[in-house]
Amino acid sequence: MREHVEKRKFAAVGGEVKEREKSKARIAAGAFLSGALRLIKSHMVLIIAAAAAVVTCFFVPPDAGYAEYFDVGTLSCLFCTLAVVSALKERRFFEWLAGKIVTAFGNMRRVAFALVFVTYFGSMIMANDMALVTFLPLGWFVLSSCGKEKHTAFVFVMQNVAANLGGMLTPFGNPQNLYLYSYYSIPAGEFFAIMAIPFAVAFVLIAGTCLFVKPEPVSLETPAVGAPPVWRMIVYFILFALSVAIVFDALPFWVSLAVVTIALLILEPRSFLRVDYGLLLTFCAFFIFSGNLARIDAVRAGLGALIGASPLFIGTASCQVISNVPSAVLLSKFTTDYRHLLIAVNIGGLGTPVSSLASLITLGEYRHRCPGKTLRYLGLFSLINFSFLAVLIGSGFLTDLVF
Repeated sequence: MREHVEKRKFAAVGGEVKEREKSKARIAAGAFLSGALRLIKSHMVLIIAAAAAVVTCFFVPPDAGYAEYFDVGTLSCLFCTLAVVSALKERRFFEWLAGKIVTAFGNMRRVAFALVFVTYFGSMIMANDMALVTFLPLGWFVLSSCGKEKHTAFVFVMQNVAANLGGMLTPFGNPQNLYLYSYYSIPAGEFFAIMAIPFAVAFVLIAGTCLFVKPEPVSLETPAVGAPPVWRMIVYFILFALSVAIVFDALPFWVSLAVVTIALLILEPRSFLRVDYGLLLTFCAFFIFSGNLARIDAVRAGLGALIGASPLFIGTASCQVISNVPSAVLLSKFTTDYRHLLIAVNIGGLGTPVSSLASLITLGEYRHRCPGKTLRYLGLFSLINFSFLAVLIGSGFLTDLVF
């Protein structure tokens, strides 16, 4: 009898152990699934870009031509800039500067103006992609330091618009400008005249839209951050200048890449852990996608037939699918109307998230800062971008009155 009771107790204990093991297995499986979903959500842009690249590979099988897709200078510049910005984050530079901006401007409308227009004018100097890599983190730290994170979507969208439109006035402001300026040998004076009206309209649109932000008072809600070491900041800004110099071919890309990498390995090795390598891979995938698309005969034939009807409309539409820089390179082979094409590939950076690589940077940063709110962001992004685009297309035809 005693043996029977002990066997039953043993069986019961064994059953409890098995049940606990099953429970642990279910928890582990749930945790793995949850982690996998978070990983997918956090890299959704990269996954979509990679999927698009893979699809085009069926139409253009990998060959030696793929090597020409990758703009090594752009990738090097992006990596160096991301690394330097990460180093500045390690020293809490953006948090310190955010506190200064909140204190100096005093209300949300002025803060929004400051963040948007520093991006606008910054893109004239360092091009749109690098301006966003630099100033989007600043925008986030400013908003979070005064408890105004609810404005993140609006500020990020407007910073994105400002970056895409700010550089349109000068030949070196955007990569597509540099290409077309050289390809068509456009006189500098004529270049400024072509872009003057769209640039002025863009400025008014951006300023007018920022007026919708209520001038509610803002104040620091986080402890003030002390100023980082001056000597270190000077070094980092020199490294940043070397990174941007790649855009203007002032230095061979490998020189800047080597100097920035070695310097940060010595001064701030942890900065490399914070580099957004997913963004770099997204750019690579997008280079493959746009490069393959431009080699598909049906796409080339279709664009060649359409571009003659309206370089402005077709150029803008092309940007929505294959981005503005590839559109400039591709469409320049089919038209001599460089005036409308130049306007098209500048204002065409507005619209869909793939119309400009800068827009992919903004989307990725927003997803990182505000997970789970992407649909809201995309709704606001589409509303503002397509509204601006419609007005700017109209302004593009006004250049016909000048020439």
